[in-house]
Amino acid sequence: MSAPEARPVPFRGGGFVRRPRRLVSLSALFGLVLAWQAASWSGLANPLFLPAPAMVAAALWELARSGALAQHLLASLGRVAGGWLIGTGLGLAAGLAVGIFATARAAGMPLVSALFPIPKIAVLPLFILWFGIGEPSKVATIAAGVFFPTVIAAAGGVDAVPRSLVRMGQSFGLPAWAIVWRIVVPGALPSVLAGFRITVAIAVILVVAAEMIGADTGLGAFVLMAGNLMRTDQLLAGVVVLSLVGLSAAGLVSLAERLLLRWR
Repeated sequence: MSAPEARPVPFRGGGFVRRPRRLVSLSALFGLVLAWQAASWSGLANPLFLPAPAMVAAALWELARSGALAQHLLASLGRVAGGWLIGTGLGLAAGLAVGIFATARAAGMPLVSALFPIPKIAVLPLFILWFGIGEPSKVATIAAGVFFPTVIAAAGGVDAVPRSLVRMGQSFGLPAWAIVWRIVVPGALPSVLAGFRITVAIAVILVVAAEMIGADTGLGAFVLMAGNLMRTDQLLAGVVVLSLVGLSAAGLVSLAERLLLRWR
């Protein structure tokens, strides 16, 4: 009697691998814009309250051609970059300290829990009193908004590092700095980079709010001025630019994840 014929068993261990679906993403975006344009053509959307995408694109082109777009965009990007870098640097240092040292956790986590829920734009007047009406107050507002989520992400990442790896490093006689640099930091990096996705969005939101309150240049000031003048095409053009800034920042974080987390 011959042995039964072996049949291949399908592989079921995909592990929720993410597969890019760029065509689906582009189709969804194109469909939304097409529906928006069709609503304008059919008269369902009042062009005063919801200009057609063609009108928004024309306004965006005019702003780019006149140089106003570059002026406002560079002002906002400078504030976002400065505030995000300061808040991220301080937040990473504090988050690692909170995650590693028991005394720092006991002192720091109650303060973070108490101060994090405060809307940072609410303390902008206080920052203006401290730092003046110029750039430092806006940068400080962004840095404060970025600092607390970074602390939480870094501390959570340290907590997620398997303690067996730390004990293994200690058993091999590694110094404390080597354990932190070679075991704790790489293990916490996925959580930290996930936190970056949140903090870059917070930075963009806060720069718009801060510029609406006390700035002559910047995308927030431009959007506010366009709304006051009922130039909704320019207003939506500014909103589109803000969305592109957020997408670009998210793309940079994704690139950092691919470069720094290839070991996963």
